[in-house]
Amino acid sequence: MKVTEHIEKANGKTLFSFEIIPPKKGKNIQELYNNIDPLMEFEPPFIDVTTSREEFIYIEKEGLFDRKITRMRPGTLGICAAIKHKYNVDTVPHVLCGGFTKEETEYLLVDCHYLGINNVMALRGDAMKGEQYFKATKGGHSYATQLVNQIQNLNSGKYLHGILDVDDKADFCIGVAGYPEKHLEAPSMKTDLKRLKEKVDAGADYVVTQMFFDNKRYFDFVEAAKKEGINVPIIPGIKPIAVNRHLQLLPQVFKIDLPESLITEVYKCKDNKQVRQVGVEWCIQQSKELLDAGVPVLHYYSMGKSDNIKAIASALF
Repeated sequence: MKVTEHIEKANGKTLFSFEIIPPKKGKNIQELYNNIDPLMEFEPPFIDVTTSREEFIYIEKEGLFDRKITRMRPGTLGICAAIKHKYNVDTVPHVLCGGFTKEETEYLLVDCHYLGINNVMALRGDAMKGEQYFKATKGGHSYATQLVNQIQNLNSGKYLHGILDVDDKADFCIGVAGYPEKHLEAPSMKTDLKRLKEKVDAGADYVVTQMFFDNKRYFDFVEAAKKEGINVPIIPGIKPIAVNRHLQLLPQVFKIDLPESLITEVYKCKDNKQVRQVGVEWCIQQSKELLDAGVPVLHYYSMGKSDNIKAIASALF
């Protein structure tokens, strides 16, 4: 079932969903299952699975270092299929512009279609590690809007190189990212909203926001998006603070602000166990306010361990 269909079927009830990262290369999938298992009691209608782009690694060879390109967290599609089979829940693989050609993207989407996976999250992706700015892969897309267009072409039965097969067209529900505090590369919020409108006009069916810690940012973003003519569901993406270094890491990486009251509470903590509890309590209050506002889904960036997400969900669902 499509994400938008899950939202419609809920009849105004807020749903619970979460996002996971594939295990690092060589790791066993069982650890991932161990973190998903405790969250299944909250009946998530769908689970997002991230995709990592390529990165450089250096291999020592006869006293010299040879630079190679690899992906440290492969297997997004396989994990989606495994989760769908094991838990009978819909999955949403993340599809990136960065690191993929249009042909590779088409192969991935065709495989999704074969497997009955009809939800995808279309993202531009970040710059490669060590590079300051995003550079499109040769033969790939530069912008998420272009990726949305390619996915919509498959929904019309139009494949690359002029191939047309309307009898075997895909039927993807397309999610895209939104930024309540604007994308770090956008010159202004107004410009960023125009880019989001372009993605929706190209065929995006719903939006999932980047993490935020002040709900006013989300409410203002939704209001501004509606004024821009963006009328698809806007799902809040939420992440609980888990360790002290998040105070520096999250603003640096995601260019977001943390509320002073949250910072003050974290500074009072003696260790990361206390920080984790502060993160849980803050996220519960944040989620309750969003629930009262009738958001379509509460989407949690669980990433690693799921014990804090379970504690939050237990207080809400």
